[in-house]
Amino acid sequence: MNKFNNLKNYIQKEKKIIHELGSLKKSLQLEKNDSDKKRIQMQVRILDRKMLSNIKNIKNELTKINLSKTLPKSNIESIKIVPAKKENRKKIEKNMFKLENNEKQTLKRLKKGKGKEKVLKKKSKPSQYVGLANKIFSNKARSLEKHEMFYRLKRDLIKANLQFLPKSYISTLLLSVIISIFVAFFIFMFFMFFNIGPEIPFITAVVGGFADRFLKVFWILFLIPIATFFMMYAYPSLERKTLSEKIDHELPFATIHMAAISGSMLDPTNIFKIIVSTHDYPNLEKEFIKLLNEINVLGYDLVNGLRKAASNSASKNLSELFNGMATTINSGGNLSSFFEKRAQNLLFEYRLEKEKATRSAETFMDIYISVVIAAPMILMLLLMMMKISGLGISVSTSMITLIMILGVSVVNFAFLMFLHLKQPSA
Repeated sequence: MNKFNNLKNYIQKEKKIIHELGSLKKSLQLEKNDSDKKRIQMQVRILDRKMLSNIKNIKNELTKINLSKTLPKSNIESIKIVPAKKENRKKIEKNMFKLENNEKQTLKRLKKGKGKEKVLKKKSKPSQYVGLANKIFSNKARSLEKHEMFYRLKRDLIKANLQFLPKSYISTLLLSVIISIFVAFFIFMFFMFFNIGPEIPFITAVVGGFADRFLKVFWILFLIPIATFFMMYAYPSLERKTLSEKIDHELPFATIHMAAISGSMLDPTNIFKIIVSTHDYPNLEKEFIKLLNEINVLGYDLVNGLRKAASNSASKNLSELFNGMATTINSGGNLSSFFEKRAQNLLFEYRLEKEKATRSAETFMDIYISVVIAAPMILMLLLMMMKISGLGISVSTSMITLIMILGVSVVNFAFLMFLHLKQPSA
């Protein structure tokens, strides 16, 4: 105990010397008189010597203190090593290295994990149809790409992650419209000379004047190309909306995951790398890979990469998350608290969407009961009454049955398609 007390006294003396040196140096800076300055400098030198000698004393005391303790000789000498027989030695080794079941399972998992990493390579051949469209319409598509009408199409292609260059897609659109014109012409010529009816024979020759028939079917020449153009033009927008819904479904849970990762004070870029490596969010994974490519391949810093990814994202919520993250990093805010608050808002919106979907399903159920069950029964009763009474259109029983079966089938198919389009992504 004396050694520790001596060490404690020396350390206290060292503290006093350091405190005095600090006050003397402050007064030396404020002092203007030369004689007083020399006197203070002399005191500083004396204190320096004292401090050095005191440090030596501390070192000496530390060398005297030994915290280790040797084992008593009696304990070591009392242990006798008896050589075991060969058979006993094997039994001892088996018992020593015997593994339990959970340890064996752990070793099996580790052995499986030591296999070679699988590198996924996706090989996709270029489409011959797109190649043909590029050869024919590439120059025209390049000029149309700058037009204001196709600017929205270009943005939708980027946001929907479609594997098309804007020039290639516009070329494909033009080629499809040209082909649809020829298809429309052949259909027009067919209906100029033939009719399709519900009774056998289904195809019959046209009876009547050429001019009257032309006025009836000429709209086919315009309808099919125009419909083809608008379908091709609207397709990227529909894909963007679908992708946005899928991203919004995954985003609340991914944000919670990001909040947990950011709490470990990692580099923000590593947050996206970890999320991508989990493969738990397939739609968000593509967006994060785009962001990482902006940083690692194109050389953007994280803030500018986040802003660029926000402008090219299909989801409004993800764009707000990227922009908010960029602002938080720029202002030196806490990313973990930002992600937590954002996750709370996204989860609240997610619950609201689920409640809306549940109420919509109840409404659709009522519509289905009234349209598909009640309406056909009422229509069948009306047709039967008209047949019996002879009022209005008289329809045979077999035709009524056929109308009911076809009507219910068509309505069911349409209703199922509508529900499939309206249901939220699972």
